[in-house]
Amino acid sequence: MSSGSYRTRLNQKYFDYTLLFAVIFLIGFGLVMLYSVSSYEALSKFGDSAFYLKKQIRAVAIGLVLMLVISQIPYTFWKKISGVAYWLAILLCLWVIVAGTDANGSQRWINIGGFSLQPSEIAKLAVIIYLAAVLSRMPKQIRYFKNVLLVLLRLVPILAMIAYSNLSTAIIIAGIAILMMFVVSPVYSHYIGLVALGAVGMGAFVLLAQYRSTRIMAWLHPEEYTDTVFQTVQGLYAIGSGGLFGKGLGGSIQKMGYVPEAQNDFIFTIIVEELGLFGAVCLLALFVLLIWRFMVIANNAKDLLGSMLVIGILCHVALQVILNIMVVTNMMPNTGITLPFISYGGTSIMMLMSEIGIVLNVSKSIPLRLGQPGRELEAWQGRS
Repeated sequence: MSSGSYRTRLNQKYFDYTLLFAVIFLIGFGLVMLYSVSSYEALSKFGDSAFYLKKQIRAVAIGLVLMLVISQIPYTFWKKISGVAYWLAILLCLWVIVAGTDANGSQRWINIGGFSLQPSEIAKLAVIIYLAAVLSRMPKQIRYFKNVLLVLLRLVPILAMIAYSNLSTAIIIAGIAILMMFVVSPVYSHYIGLVALGAVGMGAFVLLAQYRSTRIMAWLHPEEYTDTVFQTVQGLYAIGSGGLFGKGLGGSIQKMGYVPEAQNDFIFTIIVEELGLFGAVCLLALFVLLIWRFMVIANNAKDLLGSMLVIGILCHVALQVILNIMVVTNMMPNTGITLPFISYGGTSIMMLMSEIGIVLNVSKSIPLRLGQPGRELEAWQGRS
């Protein structure tokens, strides 16, 4: 190989087309299933079977624009505005508490210019950016437990405001934070204590609200709380009736009013009913592929900031997939956790696609080497 072609090869940048295709396929699959799951309820409520689909397509279109634009912005830009992003997320979450819009008994939305936004979804991305910036500045200091606590104390205001109306999202954000710090400095004793402390705090929040403690009791004793566990039981019926290959696309019975709001948290149950175990495994395999690509990009990013941004997004997607599946299979109490890229939700899909834009930009910074790619994240862990 000539020296000129060697230098050309060395200067070429990587782009993860596998990740891009996996995301596009997940979104396309999600739109198809959303229409199948929501058409009956949309026709009954709004007289238009495509009501939810149209709103989701609009959000996906905006998300595609955001993803393309953000994928062209150098990811180092987010470090410069990380503090602004964090405080903006705090203000939006405060807005929800003061003047939020109520829907289905929960005050989690705000209206801006005719659009309904869920600030807790924006807060997930803001916290990831903020923590990536903080951890990239102090990778060695994070090995000390006092510094771990100091970083977590910075997140207390936003976690408290989100937990006030949306405990499940606060748990996800706390999980993202702990996992990001653990990746930088995996000192097991620190995080075992944090998990125990978090469990105590979560227990206190549960006791403060009657409906939360009722959900716990309903999960432990479903026979005594038939109204509370109705959605979960119907979802399990849907999963159980799907069999190996399901009833066929559009063939679900449980979506016809038996599983309330099936297009949201419980969309996976209808997917299993219509596509069977085979369809469920294929969907989960797509998520595994997505997470694997995140790991490859994070491990080969040229600096710790890029690695941390991707690790945070990986934790976000992985936690929501795992917790959503656990909820719909009754492995944990019912709570409002959506399935990424699949469940109905405009703010959620837009923020997820924005996160993918960041990951794609990080992937573009990876040089195509002739040998083994660099291992920035492993190098930082080795120095800790």
